[in-house]
Amino acid sequence: MRRLRRRAHLVLFCPFAKGLQGRLPSLRVKCALLVWLGIFAGSWLAYVHYTSYSELCRGHVCQAVICEQYRKGIISGSICQDLCELGKVEWRTCLSVAPGRQVYSGLWQDKEVTIKCGIKEALDGQAQSDAAPRRERALFDKPTRGTSMKEFRDMTLSFLKATLGDLPSLPALVGQVLLMADFNKDSRVSLAEAKSVWALLQRHEFLLLLSLQGKEHAARLLGHCGDLYLTEGAPRGPGPAAALLPPALQRWLGPAWPWRAKIAVGLLEFVEELFHGAYGTFYMCETTLANVGYTATYDFKMADLQHVAPEAAVRRFLQGRRCAQSADCTYGRDCRAPCDRLLRQCKGDLIQPNLAKVCALLRDFLLPGAPADLREELGRQLRACSTLSGLASQVEAHHALVLRQLKALLWARISHTKYS
Repeated sequence: MRRLRRRAHLVLFCPFAKGLQGRLPSLRVKCALLVWLGIFAGSWLAYVHYTSYSELCRGHVCQAVICEQYRKGIISGSICQDLCELGKVEWRTCLSVAPGRQVYSGLWQDKEVTIKCGIKEALDGQAQSDAAPRRERALFDKPTRGTSMKEFRDMTLSFLKATLGDLPSLPALVGQVLLMADFNKDSRVSLAEAKSVWALLQRHEFLLLLSLQGKEHAARLLGHCGDLYLTEGAPRGPGPAAALLPPALQRWLGPAWPWRAKIAVGLLEFVEELFHGAYGTFYMCETTLANVGYTATYDFKMADLQHVAPEAAVRRFLQGRRCAQSADCTYGRDCRAPCDRLLRQCKGDLIQPNLAKVCALLRDFLLPGAPADLREELGRQLRACSTLSGLASQVEAHHALVLRQLKALLWARISHTKYS
C-alpha cells in the first residue's frame, strides 16, 4: 500500500511518469533534477531582479549625497529642510529606468509627487564614501566664491542662449531662475542658492520643465534641494514597458475610445506648445506610447521630457556632423536630418516635424475602436498628417491647418458629452 502511495505521489508531481512505473529509479532522478533546475532558475531570476533593482533604484544614495552637501552648507533649496531634517519627503515606488537618473513616486505635504535626482557622478566606479566630494566637484563647483550677482545673471543668460538659442524672451527666463534660487524670499541669492540652481540648469529635463512652466501639458515644479527636485505626481499611462507590448494589447489595456480621443486632443495641443513657444521651438525625439501620460480626468500630460530637446541643441549636434546616410544624422531616437552626400555632412533641418511623428503614433492609438462613421475621415486625416515633411518655417501655415482640422474633428465627437 505504501509503495502504491509513493507511486501515486510520483505520478502527481511528475505527470509524464504515468504508465511508466517500471522505471521508478530513473524517474525519481529526473524529477529531482527538474525540481533542482526549477529552484536554480527561480533563484537566478530572483537574483537578477534584485541586482537589477538595486542597480536602478538608489534613492537612498541620492538622498544621502544631497543631504551631506546641504549640511555642509554647499547647497540649499526650498525642500532641503523637509528632506534632510524633518523627514517630510516620503520616497515610495522606484520608477527609475537608468541608474544615473533616479525617479521615485513620493509624498510631500499630503501631495503625490515625483522625486528626481541624478547620481551618475556618484556611480562612476568610486566608493560611496567618496561620492559626495566627487559630486561637489562635478556639479556644485559654479559659481565660485566672489561671483557677483551681475556675473551670475550674465553667466545664466549665456548658458540659456547656448542651450535654447538667442531669444529676446530669455531675460524673463533668467528672472524665473533667480526667483527660484531665492526660495526664502530674502531678496538676495546666496552662494549655496546659486550653486543649487546652476546645478539644476544642467539637468536637461529640469530646464525644459522650467521653460514649459504654465503650460497645461507639462508637470509643475514644486521644489528642490541642490539638483534634486520635485514635480507633480507622475501621470497615468502605459509607462515604458508599453513599448514592449503588441499594439493590440496596448490598446486593450488602455482607456475607452472617447477618452483616447480626449488624450489625443491634449497631445496635439502639446505639439502646438512646443512649436514656436515663448522660449523657442522644441523637438520630440522619442515619440512612443510610453510618453503618453494622462491625469485622472484623461487630460494629456507628457510623461517624460527627457527626449524633448531645444531646436538649438539639435541643430548644434547635427550641423556639420560627418555622415554617409541620413541614419547617421539622428539625434535621440527619431530626430533625423538629411545627409548631404556630396559634402558628407548632416544638415541642421529635420526631415520630419513633431506633428508628423505624433500623427503616426495616433494612427495605432485612435483608429482601432473608432466610431464607424468617423473612421474613414479620421484615417484620411491621420495619413495625410503623418506624411508631412519639409522645413517647419516653410510649411508653418500648412502644419497649423492640418493640426487644427484634426483637433476639430476629434473635439466635435466628444464635446458636449461626459468625455469633454
